[in-house]
Amino acid sequence: MKKNKISYAQVGDDYYTKDPIKKMAQLYARQTQIKEKAGFSEITATRGESAFVWQQGQTLFASVVEGLGTKNLVADDMRKITGKTYYDVIGHDTVATIINDLVTVGAKPRVVHAYWAIEDNNWLQDKERMQDFVNGWRDACKLSMATWGGGETPTLKGIVEKDTVDLGGSAIGIINPSSRLILDKNLKAGDRILLLKSNGINCNGLSLARAVAQKLPKGYATKLPNGQMYGEAILTKTNIYAKLVQDLLDAKINIHYISNITGHGLRKIMRARGNFTYVIEKVFELQEIFEFIQKQAGLSDYEIYETLNMGQDYAIFLPKKDIKKAQGIIKKNGFESLDAGYLENGPRQVVIKSKKIKFSSKTLDLR
Repeated sequence: MKKNKISYAQVGDDYYTKDPIKKMAQLYARQTQIKEKAGFSEITATRGESAFVWQQGQTLFASVVEGLGTKNLVADDMRKITGKTYYDVIGHDTVATIINDLVTVGAKPRVVHAYWAIEDNNWLQDKERMQDFVNGWRDACKLSMATWGGGETPTLKGIVEKDTVDLGGSAIGIINPSSRLILDKNLKAGDRILLLKSNGINCNGLSLARAVAQKLPKGYATKLPNGQMYGEAILTKTNIYAKLVQDLLDAKINIHYISNITGHGLRKIMRARGNFTYVIEKVFELQEIFEFIQKQAGLSDYEIYETLNMGQDYAIFLPKKDIKKAQGIIKKNGFESLDAGYLENGPRQVVIKSKKIKFSSKTLDLR
């Protein structure tokens, strides 16, 4: 191991420990399956996807639960430097993490519920921070076309640390008509892979980003080559793709699958169950925040690309004939896309040609 190297497992998030537990939970969850009871029937193929889908009458519903992670701790430290709360970003990003998972199955978001766990009620008494936070949450719900339905704010003294908050929530969406349901069974060899450009590291890999800050003499105030403070580069709002996915479906774009690239980095592209090789011919030009983290953490290309999204946070799989039309809709929505690669029959793996990286299916064992 390189001297002063910082791996993701070292800072507290080891996927090789976590993933088997998640698989065990899925196994036990399947044992609770209800079939055709009171008009309810689950869409079993969605178990292990980013969102779970069930049918009630003629309507498909999707649901998801997600958490922010530790991005709020960066906001807390940056406030000491600049005086800004940054909690508009924190509110926004908590909703974004939930919604971007939900819409991968084609769901139109309807309701978002909040979960804000605190050590004691003192955390709620910072009026400036709370105003920014609820503004960010509200605005993200509007961008998501979802109603903020309510939530839970437990005080968990002895579980949540003083002056911090554990943020998460859930969402429910509708897939109507049911033909808009996006499942991995639609994937085919020859499908193209459209990558969408991220606004930085989003909410994934924050434990690594924070560990890097701790080793820097100036911490989050360290300037990147472009002059931006490291902490502010981290605190960039995550894109929300709810409207985009609906616009693509409205335009009859034949979406075969969507992968939200969060934990596991670009390995997440092969989340689907089929035996395909995902060939990535090109990726977005590396943003300075990723180059900085990789250098400071001393990680190889393989290690950093299995941890962070590295500038691409959504992968949309579709036929080649739909690429040009889809890219036009993506651009109209204000996002950048890259016709990055293709699927071929073969062993389940991701091959990033430009980086000489190959991720085998053994490194992503989620189902």
